[in-house]
Amino acid sequence: MSDDPTRSSKRLLEPIDRATEVLCGLVIVLTFTCSLSVAQAGRTDVRMMFIGALGCCLAWGIIDGMLYLLGCLAEKRQRLRTFRAVRNATDPQKAQRLIADALPPVVASVLQPAELETLRLRLKELPEPPARPRLRKDEWLGAVAVFLLVFLSALPVVMPFILMRNAAPARRVSNAIAIGMLFLNGYAYGKFVERPPWLMGIAMFVFGVILVAFCMALGG
Repeated sequence: MSDDPTRSSKRLLEPIDRATEVLCGLVIVLTFTCSLSVAQAGRTDVRMMFIGALGCCLAWGIIDGMLYLLGCLAEKRQRLRTFRAVRNATDPQKAQRLIADALPPVVASVLQPAELETLRLRLKELPEPPARPRLRKDEWLGAVAVFLLVFLSALPVVMPFILMRNAAPARRVSNAIAIGMLFLNGYAYGKFVERPPWLMGIAMFVFGVILVAFCMALGG
């Protein structure tokens, strides 16, 4: 266990976090680009779509960043409560159960009571924990990373509408970029979870298309 009981176990961003935030940004921007009528769209319509898509991704990136920080605080609070409960427990067996519950099940299953007792004694030797959990620098950086993933993932999809004057070919290029990003997102995630990357890439693309269709059907 760490000598800092309030330290979150989160890395800067887990692979599932990165895949989720990129997917979120792509779905948001696709609901805007796919709703644009290329047959009737003028430069003003394209400009409004561009502003709306980036504005929505900006807002959602801030919301997701805040939710990430709230999740970090909740986890740190729970760890702090467990640490204090272990230190204050008068029954060693109760303290050992608390330690076992805080560990991954596969780790807890192989620890003997004597080993749990050693952990309990070492935890009691640690300094008094802080009164309340505080966010660390790496957790603030994680929130910034969440924001950037959501916001920046939208840029490649909307840029063709700014760089190309004709909306019809711009949407074709935009869709091709979105398909490629969805596939690569799923491919990278598949490698992480040790599943067929090509299959996961296709699944991520299909899932993204379903989410976009669902959002558009609800008027989003």
